[in-house]
Amino acid sequence: MTTGSYEHYLGPAEPNSPLLFVFHGTGGDEHQLLPLARDILPEAGIVAPRGDVDEAGAARFFRRTGEGVYDMDDLARATEKMAAFVRAHVATQDPDRVIGLGYSNGANILASVIFSYPDLFDAAVLMHPLIPYAPNVEAGRVATRLLLTAGRRDPICPPELTERLLSWLEAGGADARLVWHDGGHEMRPAEVEAARLFLAASS
Repeated sequence: MTTGSYEHYLGPAEPNSPLLFVFHGTGGDEHQLLPLARDILPEAGIVAPRGDVDEAGAARFFRRTGEGVYDMDDLARATEKMAAFVRAHVATQDPDRVIGLGYSNGANILASVIFSYPDLFDAAVLMHPLIPYAPNVEAGRVATRLLLTAGRRDPICPPELTERLLSWLEAGGADARLVWHDGGHEMRPAEVEAARLFLAASS
């Protein structure tokens, strides 16, 4: 894979700066989370890929057969493709840190890459992830520092699955924390502020 294997936005990192990979939600594109990315980590270069799966006109990073029912073969394909894309950009830019930020479907592909390549990212923010399967996370392997954010009334990502994901990550050795808000699947200011503080502490 190359740096061009996905349509993407690229804002190159300055020397000795972090590189932030940004993964949009279903129906978004490479521009959806750019204001958020610039807000929470303004010194970073940005790479924002567009999902390569078309679901009735909505871009996604992997296929599904229903709400919360993933095509696991396609998820495996997408995970390998995305990991290679990330590696190619890291090799080209040589940043001082590699950071991930994903929302909804973007958080799901980011989580899957971290499960398979637990030292690819130095830190990552998973906003409203939904992981309905049991990932293969070996104990002690997850080197990525992680922040999960979620809504207690999220109809798409049930709170018990978010708690279960946190448990899996902690069992894999991750330094992980979880921040809740009282709403649903939408992003709220408190979680944005939590992401800003988390990434500032990762520098």
